[in-house]
Amino acid sequence: MIEINALYKSFGHLLAVNNLEFKVDKGEVLGLLGPNGAGKSTTMRMITGLINPDSGSIFVNGLDMRNSPREIKSIIGYVPENAPSYGEMSVREFLHFCAEVRGMGITKAKNEIAEKIEKIAESCSLQLVLDQIIETLSKGYRRRVSLAQALIHDPPILILDEPTDGLDPNQKHEIRTLIKKIASDKCIIISTHILEEVEAVCSRVIIISLGKLLFNGTPTEFRNKSATGRMDDVFRAITTEEVVEGVNLL
Repeated sequence: MIEINALYKSFGHLLAVNNLEFKVDKGEVLGLLGPNGAGKSTTMRMITGLINPDSGSIFVNGLDMRNSPREIKSIIGYVPENAPSYGEMSVREFLHFCAEVRGMGITKAKNEIAEKIEKIAESCSLQLVLDQIIETLSKGYRRRVSLAQALIHDPPILILDEPTDGLDPNQKHEIRTLIKKIASDKCIIISTHILEEVEAVCSRVIIISLGKLLFNGTPTEFRNKSATGRMDDVFRAITTEEVVEGVNLL
């Protein structure tokens, strides 16, 4: 559903994404892993059409981003890091606004949108705060609101940038459980620097550092590169080019 070919992106003298190539299919949860500044968020912003690559191609569901950006954006749900929202709105008002922006007011009656909001609220465990003002919510609830707005139009593709960043262990567990619940019929990319997140929800992982692709495989293949089975050892060896005992980078 997503195919990235020879992708480059620079900001001045900084080469943020360097000849990046990978594919993601329906039913996959791809973990986009890398240290801070690796190029993860830049890659996601190009996939969602928010910024343009310097060169290379992005195909989403068979459509070329250069020719069909609007069609592609309509089938993607995106949760950016530190996702903004309208804090003065209630959760219900904000989700209704997002549904209208997505064009659901054209194809669906008001009662259908209301039913959809109730369903998404249940999926994201927001029923108790639907009529609460967003700026009064905890960080965990605000993160769920950002996920709910990405799901409101039932997109086949989800792009999630650090979806559990800053959440407590219980909140992280809830978000990961939701991702696994909806993963079977969607194509999902999760940007993270948390190794336990990869094991918890991802079916495949790619590692990038300084914009370059360093690893592409399953979490098991990733873990098996270390004689001890420690993911953090492999990650450190790959991203720093440091020789770590018991880690096979070949």
